[in-house]
Amino acid sequence: MIRRNPFKRSVDLPADVLASVPLARGEKVLAGARAADGTWLLGTRDALHVVRSTPAAPAEAPIPWEHVERADWDREEDRLVVSEVGQFGRVRPQHVFEVPEPGLFLDLVRERVTASVVLQRRVTTAGKLGLMVIGRRAPAGDSEVSWAYQFDEGVDPEDPAVMALAEAGLRAAQAELGL
Repeated sequence: MIRRNPFKRSVDLPADVLASVPLARGEKVLAGARAADGTWLLGTRDALHVVRSTPAAPAEAPIPWEHVERADWDREEDRLVVSEVGQFGRVRPQHVFEVPEPGLFLDLVRERVTASVVLQRRVTTAGKLGLMVIGRRAPAGDSEVSWAYQFDEGVDPEDPAVMALAEAGLRAAQAELGL
């Protein structure tokens, strides 16, 4: 068993876990936590790496922080739910982990996901309903901004009037960033 100091900034990782993570040159693990099932969750500057405890499990692709729409922590259940940015009409990828001792890992997740959001612009479509235009990029800042819409419940993204407002909001957001 690995002992943890909740105030320690570095991560004590078993050598085999660290060796199984495909880190880019210069990339290092900034924080990590072990899930109840033995899965390791490792955060770097650029991505969330999930290392399953079973040796036969296929290596999972890192989840870039700009692809994480939200990460919700349930303190009572010790549960972390990571929801990826989805595509309209498809089920949004979601990852659920029971993490009894998250330590500084949750702080890193919050900081990295927040760092990936460049701009959010609210667009009203009818009354209080509307959508968000969200611009995101890798926290390193060396990639293009990717754009997404997040529609309120009850807003029809296939309505031409809604999409016209959404596109106008997107153009305004891009202009605000000088793009």
